[in-house]
Amino acid sequence: MTPLGAEQARALVTEAVRIPSVSGSEGAVSAFLSDWMNAHGFRAHVDASGSAVGERGSGPVTVVLLGHIDTVPGDIPVRVDGNEVLHGRGSVDAKGSFCTFVAAVAGLDADTLALARFVCVGATEEEVPSSRGAHHAVTQYRPDAVLIGEPSGWEGLTLGYKGRLVLHAAVRKDNFHTAGEGTSAGDDLTEAWFRVRAWAQERSGAGIFGAVQATVQGIESGTDGLMQTARGVFGLRLPPEVPPQLAQQELMARLDGLCEVDFRGAEVAVRHPKDSVLARALRLAIRDAGGTPVYKLKTGTSDMNVVAPHWDAPTLAYGPGDSRLDHTPEECLPLQEYDRAVAVLRDALGRVARSLRPR
Repeated sequence: MTPLGAEQARALVTEAVRIPSVSGSEGAVSAFLSDWMNAHGFRAHVDASGSAVGERGSGPVTVVLLGHIDTVPGDIPVRVDGNEVLHGRGSVDAKGSFCTFVAAVAGLDADTLALARFVCVGATEEEVPSSRGAHHAVTQYRPDAVLIGEPSGWEGLTLGYKGRLVLHAAVRKDNFHTAGEGTSAGDDLTEAWFRVRAWAQERSGAGIFGAVQATVQGIESGTDGLMQTARGVFGLRLPPEVPPQLAQQELMARLDGLCEVDFRGAEVAVRHPKDSVLARALRLAIRDAGGTPVYKLKTGTSDMNVVAPHWDAPTLAYGPGDSRLDHTPEECLPLQEYDRAVAVLRDALGRVARSLRPR
C-alpha cells in the first residue's frame, strides 16, 4: 500500500468537518470515517456506542488512539482559505485531532504494523457529560499506550486535565410579602453561591492547575404567587488534590439546610508523567521535525479523565490546533500545522512500536 499523501490527509479532515456531528447526532460522520478507514487499509466499523473504530497492525502490543468526533452546536460555514486554513465547527475540537490519528496510522509501514496493533476510536458524545464513546471503549480494550485526540498544537504534549463537578442547587419556599421579614428563594440561592465560591477559594492551591475554579453556569428564579423557586447551576474545575467525592462532602456540609443539592458530571483530575515511552517518542519526533516540545496541563476536561481510572498505561493528549479557538465562532485549523502533526505522529508511533513491550 502506498503511503498516504498530504492532499489525501487534508481531504479527510475537510470532509469530516463538513459533515455536521453535534453530540448525539454523529451517525453520518461515523459512517464516513468508517468507510474511509476501510478503504485505506483498516479493519473498520461503527461500534455499539456509535463511534467509528478502525484497526491496523497485528503486533503483540496495542496502542489506542481515542479522539472525539462530536462537536458543540454552532454553524460555521466550512471553507478553506487559500488552501491553507480550514474553517468549520470541529476543525480544532476535535475532528482535526482524530483525523491526524487516522492519517498517521494509515501511513505506517509494514515493519511498524508487525510490531503493534493500532486502534483509532472516533468517540461519540465527549462534549456532553455522557462521554458515551469513551465509556464504551474502556470495556473493549486493554491498551499498552493511549493517545487522546485534543488540540495541543503540533509541538504540544498535554499531560493532564483538571477534574470536574457540576452542582445543581434549588430553593423552594412559601411566597411572602417583600416588606416582611425573611429571605427570598433568590436570596438563599445567592448565599449558596457565595458559600461555593468561598469554599473554592479556600481549597485552591498554587497556579491555575492547582486552583479550584467556580463559575455560575445558569441561574433563574420566579414565583407562581404561592411558592417561590430559585435554581442555579455552578460549575467546578478541580485539581488532583481535590477529588469530586471530597468536594461533594465538603459542599454538602457548607450548604446544609440552605438549598437542595444535586451533583452531576463528576470527573477526577488526571496528570501523567512526562518521561513515559509515549512522551519520549513524541518529544523526539517533534524535535526531528524542527519543533520544540512544550508540555501542557489543561484546566478543562477530556476523555482522558474518563479512561484514566481504567487504563493503566502511558497516556497523553496530542493534536493540531489552538485550543483557545474551541467552541468559538473563529474555530479554524491551519492545514500546514495539521500536516506537521500527521508526520510527527507517524514518526512517534514507529518509535513507540519499537519501544513498547507487551504487558
